[in-house]
Amino acid sequence: MAQFAITLFRYMVLTLVALLMLLLPHAVWAQVNGEMEVVKLPSPRKDGPISVEAALLKRRSVRLFKDIPLSLQAVSQLLWAAQGITDKRGFRTAPSAGALYPLELYLFAGEVNGLASGIYHYRVKDHTLLPVAEGDYRETLCRASLRQDSICQAPTVFLIAAVPERSTGKYGERGVRYIHMEAGHTAQNILLQAEALNLGSVVIGAFTDHQVSKLLKMEKGSLPLSIIPVGRAR
Repeated sequence: MAQFAITLFRYMVLTLVALLMLLLPHAVWAQVNGEMEVVKLPSPRKDGPISVEAALLKRRSVRLFKDIPLSLQAVSQLLWAAQGITDKRGFRTAPSAGALYPLELYLFAGEVNGLASGIYHYRVKDHTLLPVAEGDYRETLCRASLRQDSICQAPTVFLIAAVPERSTGKYGERGVRYIHMEAGHTAQNILLQAEALNLGSVVIGAFTDHQVSKLLKMEKGSLPLSIIPVGRAR
């Protein structure tokens, strides 16, 4: 009887492990195993000196940036504006069909005070950054994006990606439309928050998908959707 209980326990543990490997993104799974060190972000503020109306009025696409680093606080604020949790039930700053949240956010940190250069995956639930790759990959991303110089110039570049099956599993092909709508909501949140922080930004949609996916070490089936350089406007 004791041996049977031990065998059953081992089976349950292995089953749980298998489920975690299927459900969690690869980068998050690596962290569970202690292979990567999470970066804790400063708490975002919930109010500011600029109104929504003022940010809407001032927002313009910026493609030339000064060589000035961003603060980690600003990066934290931008990530929270994009997909941060705003409700104890898990609801976020941007709406999502069925609250399925198919989007994933990545940060290309080139010059951020208090943060090593690298590619990071934003973990929404605990407002942290998980390293994907060490080093400054803005130039590599720029080459994969038809040599758009704003990517190389901006101290930070945000990338919105999606895991389509999170939405299509419930909504079928209609879920694809919802994903693109949600990416637009999220991008606009970043643009308006950047304006509120007196920063410039621009949305870029021209890039080679497979090169960007490889750079981010994305799971098969995941899609990069848009690139947003952010920094001090020149």
